[in-house]
Amino acid sequence: MIRVVIAEDEPLLRSGLRALAERDGDITVVAEAGDGQAAVVAARAHRPDIVLMDIRMPALDGIAATRRVVGELDGVRVVVLTTFDEDENVFDAIRAGASGYLLKDVLPEELRSAIRLVADGQSLLAPSITGKVMRAAASARGRGRPELVEGLSGREREVLAAIGRGLNNQEIAAELFISPDTARTYVSRLLAKLPARDRTQLAIIAYESGLAGQG
Repeated sequence: MIRVVIAEDEPLLRSGLRALAERDGDITVVAEAGDGQAAVVAARAHRPDIVLMDIRMPALDGIAATRRVVGELDGVRVVVLTTFDEDENVFDAIRAGASGYLLKDVLPEELRSAIRLVADGQSLLAPSITGKVMRAAASARGRGRPELVEGLSGREREVLAAIGRGLNNQEIAAELFISPDTARTYVSRLLAKLPARDRTQLAIIAYESGLAGQG
């Protein structure tokens, strides 16, 4: 059972999100919060797998609340759910440690799938947002930050470049002629070596360092 806290300042929308999340029976909402401060308190009290976090809330905004939850509570992951897809919001959410970023027009099954994916340790950006994030990161590539990947082996660089191009573990394995388990091991090593919490942040590092165009 995946345990979820919903942080959203509109009661009607909170109720709708609860109903959608719990529809298939493998997700349960353990608490609801109407502002960012209450979301942090609920996350501390319940230690959920996932916090569904709105960005624009009273008392404490969703970005600041995400930063506190991720910084204080090991294993609790945040999926930002918002009507806003402005660049600044996306980057701030990623920097704060969000593992997923979805717009509120997401389909019900996509919402449940996102919760399951993030609970399983993966990361997720809405398709409409992914291109925006990577294009903005690519602009930083012009300046180049090769120091971000100093100390990586040649194979680790190849795997990071593949992540930057959006490949999953199966695709990385096929491209580099290694097993999926080996690909997964390399991804884990990269997460340990680099200042990244998940694959989304690894992809951004790949762009910023200039590796994403290789391979």
